[in-house]
Amino acid sequence: MPERRTVALVTLGCARNEVDSEELAGRLAADGWDLVEDAADADVAVVNTCGFVEAAKKDSVDALLEANDLKDAAGEGRARTQAVVAVGCMAERYGKELAKELPEADGVLGFDDYADISDRLQTILSGGIHASHTPRDRRKLLPISPAERQSAAVSLPGHAQDTPPADLPDGVAPASGPRAPLRRRLDSSPVASVKLASGCDRRCSFCAIPSFRGSFISRRPSDVLGESRWLAEQGVKEIMLVSENNTSYGKDLGDIRLLETLLPELAAIDGLERIRVSYLQPAEMRPGLIDVLTSTEKVAPYFDLSFQHSAPGVLRAMRRFGDTDRFLGLLDQVRAKAPQAGARSNFIVGFPGETEEDVAELERFLTGARLDAIGVFGYSDEDGTEAAGYTDKLDPEVVAERLERISRLAEELTAQRAEERLGETVEVLVDRVDEEDGGDGVVGRAAHQAPETDGQTILTGDRDLAPGRMVVAKVVASEGVDLIAEPLGDDGCTEEARR
Repeated sequence: MPERRTVALVTLGCARNEVDSEELAGRLAADGWDLVEDAADADVAVVNTCGFVEAAKKDSVDALLEANDLKDAAGEGRARTQAVVAVGCMAERYGKELAKELPEADGVLGFDDYADISDRLQTILSGGIHASHTPRDRRKLLPISPAERQSAAVSLPGHAQDTPPADLPDGVAPASGPRAPLRRRLDSSPVASVKLASGCDRRCSFCAIPSFRGSFISRRPSDVLGESRWLAEQGVKEIMLVSENNTSYGKDLGDIRLLETLLPELAAIDGLERIRVSYLQPAEMRPGLIDVLTSTEKVAPYFDLSFQHSAPGVLRAMRRFGDTDRFLGLLDQVRAKAPQAGARSNFIVGFPGETEEDVAELERFLTGARLDAIGVFGYSDEDGTEAAGYTDKLDPEVVAERLERISRLAEELTAQRAEERLGETVEVLVDRVDEEDGGDGVVGRAAHQAPETDGQTILTGDRDLAPGRMVVAKVVASEGVDLIAEPLGDDGCTEEARR
């Protein structure tokens, strides 16, 4: 019997990339590949790259170079790796250019290669050459009218348009029906992301994502429900819905309010304890969606709002909408429905033309917003974006100073917001238990804390808690954005209170 082929997937970037990696893993497992965690144990290391900002692109290149070092180690008998392949957003965005600048990669594959990923890797592993793809504006591959996009035959990672094989190995998702994507979980975490849609129809002047992810196209509710049911069967307790813009979900299916209908159906799936929605556009928020997010059992009252700035002049230059008072009003609407609701956002400072008055306006917003988590980025030009052609660029030193200033303020404000939660009763999903060698102990997340981005909650006491358990606890302390909480007993009291 020939030796089984082995492959490792190294994932960088956002939760959408994690979903794409698990789709690739499902396709490869269905075609007989063995999936391994360590790239040193794999015949082929597949690096799922991020192409969003300069720092992410650098991380992707570093990961490819690190994987390439394993090929040298293989020659010395210290590793198995024979080939390194780049996939993902950076590979899609730059294609042949990346292949030319990074000859260490044995292949640079675009989204159109995903359906045939097994054949592509086998060709490369056998010493053949698969031509790196030529990048193109993926928005032009889909009809201008959203209503006509569902029937377009375009490769969309996370959207299956082919019929899965009849015989699937254990652990590979058949999900539901002929449109279901193959998927294989790459870890045992109790939380998993589900792709709600792909692409974006917005034209923010700083963002290149629509050019390489394409125009906005929703997945059908039956596909989302089927994949979520399968994940629940695999032990997943929390589903996080991801896309470039979840507030647009359903517009190409004839119902812009489809998310409000879908969320209660997801919450009714046996085994799921929490549904979380990410990537919400403030300009597209509507009262009905706020109602569902704040009042549906098992749906986290969590608002990941893409503000980016609050000064009107900067927002207009970004091709965005809103201002400080409108954004504060939106947060007031949310908290009137659910006072403990979580809210987070990202912001860009140093945008071309930004003035000191604009920075002060952003500071006013941040001070009044009481956000649980804040990401701050310094502006940098992105190839192919409108803002890259703006002439009123700020000196890098000014951008760096404003980045440090706003980051410092954000750290102070989010720590204050965590302190405000002292005494609150929270539902904590246990992510991991790490009690050896001075580990953190029982670590989980409350409803306002998304994985990896918004801090964590450390549970005190000596109760036997395993990953996937939902625990009701009282917040007793905070450390930065992190909370420390004591589990409540059946009588609603903490152990300390009972003593």
